[in-house]
Amino acid sequence: MLSDLAKRALYSSGALGLYHRLRNRHQLTVVMFHRVLDPRDARWGTCDPDYTLSVDLFARSLAFLRRHYSVVSADEVLRARRDGTPLPPRPLLITFDDGWSDNAQYALPALRQAGLPALLFVVADAVGARQPFYQERIYAAWRRGAIGVDDLVAELRALGVDASETGSDEGALRAVIARIEALDVAARDRLLGAFAAQLDDGLQHMVDAHDLRRLQAHGVALGLHGKTHTPMTRAPDLDSELVGARTALAAHLGADAPAGDTLSFPHGAHDRAIAERARASGYALAFTSVPVLNPVAPRPGWLLGRTGFDTRTIADAAGHFRPERLALYLFRKERRVLA
Repeated sequence: MLSDLAKRALYSSGALGLYHRLRNRHQLTVVMFHRVLDPRDARWGTCDPDYTLSVDLFARSLAFLRRHYSVVSADEVLRARRDGTPLPPRPLLITFDDGWSDNAQYALPALRQAGLPALLFVVADAVGARQPFYQERIYAAWRRGAIGVDDLVAELRALGVDASETGSDEGALRAVIARIEALDVAARDRLLGAFAAQLDDGLQHMVDAHDLRRLQAHGVALGLHGKTHTPMTRAPDLDSELVGARTALAAHLGADAPAGDTLSFPHGAHDRAIAERARASGYALAFTSVPVLNPVAPRPGWLLGRTGFDTRTIADAAGHFRPERLALYLFRKERRVLA
């Protein structure tokens, strides 16, 4: 493995940038963000660090992307797909998943400062909700000390689930959350109901219709991320997650509702049959969580890979942004058409 000093030398010499300019000239990179928060925000202390960047690291990431890529809009990618309109060299699309209110509060000002467009995939039923998805509520309650892993295990056992997780660390928590995800809806609702008071932190986490209109007005296109955030491989009603998502979002936005041309699969969960159902439902582009670069000649594919990253990918132990880490992480991704 390269030492930090060698990585910095490769980057500062321009060698990594040259490699990228030659190798990825005709590759579409799609990056995936979730939350962007100010560390002074009350939500920072309980957010999931796997899906959250500080506003400073986000702004520095945008500066990096501007330097090394031609950042394009969702409309440009759609045109390239539909009629072969060429994309600029080294195109990159910025995306966000879920519909967090901090996207409007913190990410949007940084995007506007950098002069960059983006695409937000919103969970239709989450618009106007105050509390986040149950996984994030459990994680936040654990970080606040309101729930312990043992509490969750005890409730799972009361439901007849053979939960054997022990310990109180993050690994044990994530294992228990995975068990909760596997429950049927009725059992999960019962478990969540038992901890209703502990799971509500009283803060606003999700976008509302006003946030979405403001995002749209300032260069952030809207796509769909399902209706309920249920993994589509587990969805009892796939049509509701695909077509119903558009209808539900239109109920929030009315005439301002997007056409519903783009979709990202919640949790990245999909298979070939689900992808084809999405395509038949009218989505012109669908985005996965497969971290590959997407060839654009003669035109981009319909199913596109995305690459996510977190603080540990781009910063040192002191939290300082390290562009050489991001360069080595992004520039060398596999180049592949998803089928």
